[in-house]
Amino acid sequence: MPLPAAGGYRVRMETNSGALDLQGRRALVTGAGAGIGKATAIRLAAAGAHVTVLDLNVDTATQVADEIGGAPMSCDLSDLDSIDRLDPRIDILVNNAGLQVVAPIHEFPVDKFHLILTVMLEAPFRLVRRALPHMYENKFGRVVNISSIHGLRASPFKSAYVTAKHGLEGLSKVTALEGAEHGVTSNCINPAYVRTALVEGQIADQAKANNLDAEQVVSQVMLQRAAIKRLIEPEEVAELVAYLCGPAGTFITGASLPIDGGWTAH
Repeated sequence: MPLPAAGGYRVRMETNSGALDLQGRRALVTGAGAGIGKATAIRLAAAGAHVTVLDLNVDTATQVADEIGGAPMSCDLSDLDSIDRLDPRIDILVNNAGLQVVAPIHEFPVDKFHLILTVMLEAPFRLVRRALPHMYENKFGRVVNISSIHGLRASPFKSAYVTAKHGLEGLSKVTALEGAEHGVTSNCINPAYVRTALVEGQIADQAKANNLDAEQVVSQVMLQRAAIKRLIEPEEVAELVAYLCGPAGTFITGASLPIDGGWTAH
């Protein structure tokens, strides 16, 4: 079902790309074929960065890359050895790729648990490890990890996702501590529910797990804890990514920045 914004309201993002100059910077965005990753690739390219659009789906990666003048790359992040063959000359790394499975722990497929941790925790580690020598050499680097409100809070039926995001938070902080003297910052962005295909795919699973219908999942599960009763737009997340990559974000590192409509205010 379409994901509604409260009262039919949907945010329109208008950004001033001229306020941020990333000319000469090389960015890699994972999961950039759609959703937050696509919005981030568009925003960074608008600021002048050359963006590698990495996605499992080569067609969507190519479409986005053609739109922004970037470079498409198809890569299965569950194949960790393939990451070691990527071009390490990365100034901005946005770890965004992810997937979701909703099931109680005693029924959770063990292969899916392994897959989620591989793609959402081990792959970001490999990417950071690959990129840091270049960043250290140039005394500049920005690592932005698209975590989740579930990197700060837990929810039932999401054991693998919550575990991966909590691990990503730790990786981000260690990267911040090690990278500080080399001009590298590392931060997590923690959105609540964003209007993406990943969230749309959760509705049926959540409905089954919670014995609710689709509309009840949106209102009673996804938006229940938020003070602002609407979904987040991908462009809102992308704007914070851009801020962290620019000069105003130089002193922000090791942080976890919620975009949660007041969820964590409880």
